[in-house]
Amino acid sequence: MLQITTVEIYKLLIPLKEPFVISLGTQFNADNILIVIRTNEGISGFGECSPYMSINGESIDTCFVVAQYLAAALKGKNPLQIEDCIVAMDKVIYGNNSIKSAFDMALYDIAAKHSNMPLYQFLGGEKKKVITTDMTVGIGSPEKMANDALRFKKASFPAVKVKLGQTTELDVERIKAIRAAVGDELPLRIDANQGWSVETAITTLQALAPFNIEHCEEPIARWNFMELPKVRKASPIKIMADESCCTHHDADRLATFQACDYFNIKLGKSGGIFNALKIVEIGNKHNIKMQIGSFMESRLATSAFVHFAYSNDSIVHFDLDTPLMMAEDPVENGLQYLANGVVEIDDTLGIGASIDDTYLKQLSSTIV
Repeated sequence: MLQITTVEIYKLLIPLKEPFVISLGTQFNADNILIVIRTNEGISGFGECSPYMSINGESIDTCFVVAQYLAAALKGKNPLQIEDCIVAMDKVIYGNNSIKSAFDMALYDIAAKHSNMPLYQFLGGEKKKVITTDMTVGIGSPEKMANDALRFKKASFPAVKVKLGQTTELDVERIKAIRAAVGDELPLRIDANQGWSVETAITTLQALAPFNIEHCEEPIARWNFMELPKVRKASPIKIMADESCCTHHDADRLATFQACDYFNIKLGKSGGIFNALKIVEIGNKHNIKMQIGSFMESRLATSAFVHFAYSNDSIVHFDLDTPLMMAEDPVENGLQYLANGVVEIDDTLGIGASIDDTYLKQLSSTIV
């Protein structure tokens, strides 16, 4: 029987090309955790998470510690029994979905490899759609944001995502400057990261109506989700739930309240692929389209996101640009960024991405 023999836990710190600013704060590095699960048959699985303290309440240090508890609980288990492994982790500790998602990803990597399939095939998906990522403009002055957006347009990205979430006047000025720079044809998406009050959200979204915005992510505080239907009803711009849509339980509530037009699925919020598939089921049931998004993961986890995106036709938006923000790329194989923002994976077994042992030896780590 296939068994988990060891779990390697690494701190994967990657500097960003420049600080990334959103309404919740500024990020200077990708402070991630890498999990490598080894088995008695020589099959290894790789997983990665990017904890975000202000969103999922975890840090690289909490994840490093909790990972050791989770690893101890999984040692000796059959990694192909994914649901049993998820239940075992949930019995160890409540929440901590970011670090659990790294373990979940590694388990799916092993399962797909054991089945001699790329992960998307193991999940029942097909490569029948073109996946293109948007590129994100962080918060700054209207002039800088307009210049960044124009740079992304010239690089042929098919859409630009703009971080907002401050005052109505300043946020409208930012979008006005961006539209003046890039023209009217390039799709724009906005993300307030919970930065607005209900009243400010409605005022701002109505003021942005002339600028042809595709959708707005998380306009108000996640805890105030009961007010999201009000915002949606008053908004001329479609609403996407992000921070308020972490688990499938959240998705079910939002769908029941008709609070949003889209779900933004991030494995670091859901706890991994196993639970994210449940969000997809709810979205399909309620005819809610979905986006696959990311925190600040490298190409390793982002490769898994692409596999997941192929698993269901209701996943129609792709926010997979974070590896392009990094000053270093330690990942071997995995997804490739082509022209016009197109993201491509090959048919290598499992996730198809890994990190070289030589690089791993340089990282702070522990083995369970």
